[in-house]
Amino acid sequence: MKALTICQPYAALIVRGHKWVENRTWPTAYRGQLIIHAGKSREWLSGDEDQAYRDDPLEFGAVVGEARLADVLHMGHIQRGDYDAKYPWLKAHAHTEGPWCWVLQDIVRYAQPVPYKGAQGLWNFQPVAQAVQ
Repeated sequence: MKALTICQPYAALIVRGHKWVENRTWPTAYRGQLIIHAGKSREWLSGDEDQAYRDDPLEFGAVVGEARLADVLHMGHIQRGDYDAKYPWLKAHAHTEGPWCWVLQDIVRYAQPVPYKGAQGLWNFQPVAQAVQ
């Protein structure tokens, strides 16, 4: 299955149902199930954000859920209104920033994060039981 490493707090926002768009500088032809991996980096966190998540701590370096990658759309087309009928919420969504917007649906948060090393770009995820072989 394909996987995508996403920095925190964005991986958490996705699996917690608040972020339905992942922004990338590149498109992909891939559509389908996508493992959401929370990266190890803390560079996207502001100083007080760790405190904001103290009741539901952020995970780092772990698979935290999955989603279905439904579409990959260019920001210019979104702003022009080309997808208003299909995704009426997209243009106004707080996380629609582009330049390429990866539309996520059927998001599932895992009850227990799975420690796992991520990678750049889209990468192939092997479940832990298979990875040990």
